[in-house]
Amino acid sequence: MRDIVAPVDLDRLDEQIIALLVDDARRSYADLGTRVGLSASAVKRRVDRLRTGGAITGFTVRLDPGALGWTIEGYVELHCRMRTPPATIRAAVERFPEVVDASTVSGEADAVLRILAADIRHFEKVLEQIGAEPFVARTKSVLVLSPLIRRPAAPHPPV
Repeated sequence: MRDIVAPVDLDRLDEQIIALLVDDARRSYADLGTRVGLSASAVKRRVDRLRTGGAITGFTVRLDPGALGWTIEGYVELHCRMRTPPATIRAAVERFPEVVDASTVSGEADAVLRILAADIRHFEKVLEQIGAEPFVARTKSVLVLSPLIRRPAAPHPPV
C-alpha cells in the first residue's frame, strides 16, 4: 500500500519543469533550462530536489496497449469475503501481468482492477483466475469501448 506523504512545495518553475517532463521525460536539462529560463545545472538541482522530496518518483515510457497486442481493456470491481487486508489483495493480483492498476476503493467494492488482455477469452481467463482466489466473493467487470482521456498526473492548477 502507498504511504501518504506530505505534498512537496512547488513554485512556478518546478511546475513548468514537471509539465515538460510529463510531456517528454527524455528532455535534457539544457532543453528544460532553455524553456524555463534556467541553466542546465539549476534545472538538475531542481529535478534532484523534486526526486528527493518524492514529487518525481521515476521516469518512464507511455505505451499504446493496442500496439503491443492488448486489444481488450476492462475494469473489475473486486468484492471480498469478510475483511481482507489490502496486502492480501495486492499479493494475489500483482502475480497477473494483465493487472496494470489496482486500488482499494470506497463504496460497495473493496478494490478496482484495470486489466489489459489480448482478447476477450484472455480477459475471461484472467477474471476466472482472480475470481478463484479464496478471499473473492464476486467480481463485476466492465469493458472499455473508447478511452476518452489518458494523461499522467501533473501539478494541480491553483484554486
